[in-house]
Amino acid sequence: MAGIKDVARQAGVSVGTVSNVINRPEAVLPDTRARVLAAIEELGYVRSESARQLRAGRSRIMALLVLDMGNPFFVDIARGAERAAREAGLGVMVCNSGQSQEEEAEYLGLFAEQRVCGVLVTPADATGGNLEAFARHRIPHVLVDRVASSTDVCAVSVDDVRGGMLAVGHLVSAGHRSVAYVSGPGDLHQIRDRRQGALTALTEAGLGPEALVEIPSERLDVAAGRDAGARLLGLVPRPTAVFCANDLLALGVLQSLYAAGVRVPQDVAIVGYDDIEFAAAAAVPLTSVRQPAVVMGRMAAELLLEEADDEDRSHRHRSVVLQPELVVRASSAAPR
Repeated sequence: MAGIKDVARQAGVSVGTVSNVINRPEAVLPDTRARVLAAIEELGYVRSESARQLRAGRSRIMALLVLDMGNPFFVDIARGAERAAREAGLGVMVCNSGQSQEEEAEYLGLFAEQRVCGVLVTPADATGGNLEAFARHRIPHVLVDRVASSTDVCAVSVDDVRGGMLAVGHLVSAGHRSVAYVSGPGDLHQIRDRRQGALTALTEAGLGPEALVEIPSERLDVAAGRDAGARLLGLVPRPTAVFCANDLLALGVLQSLYAAGVRVPQDVAIVGYDDIEFAAAAAVPLTSVRQPAVVMGRMAAELLLEEADDEDRSHRHRSVVLQPELVVRASSAAPR
């Protein structure tokens, strides 16, 4: 493979002139620039981006580490981040921790080795220990879909307490007095916040906490939703409505109820969370609390770029909280 020295030799110029043609073409005379470009074309020279990155001290890659790339919600976050990165001339490395603290630590170590320009992360480690260790590398990072616990990091999240209130408030207003909450891993603050919002909605309706029947789940996927649906079917008395911590769980619950001949929404109403694309395309279109995932990813990337380009240290960390929206479809209605 041809190198920069080969181009210089072919064009009859110095290595520095070739470098100027690549990086500062306006500093080179037109005739000389044309000779160098012709040599580059003839030899098929490709600049070593990795070498340039090592000299600059950081790469032109932004890393995105999420909990589950099998969840369309995180795909939408990646789409938003990628748009902002592309406009800034950067690429995005997308990685999946699988909700594992160990894998998260390994990826953060990889990002430090690769000298990425910054990291967008939805933490799997609820203690914050992994990010505390990563911060020693002085690589900017922004929390995505998380509320910052301190003022030394930027964060973009959604008001999940409000989201839980919207979901259960909608069910209560439709006449439901017993609501199952299909939750997820208890160490995720989103799960706790959505539960708190659900309880607040019940309180405002004059109902006690016993009106919320929690069906816990260790995962946030369709299979876990099917398992939760089977447990829901065994409850006596059975709640007339279900609020699920995300849409994948809701789709799994819907599958279990459908297989058992339970009608949705006539016998049991369902509300999900995230409003992924599949929600509207379900056999019974799913009512869901919409999170602005693309906007979240884009805003997080913009905050990261602002901090990464902060040469005069004027950047101020900010915590942005976006508002959810209830999208009502056919899966929710008053009980018979």
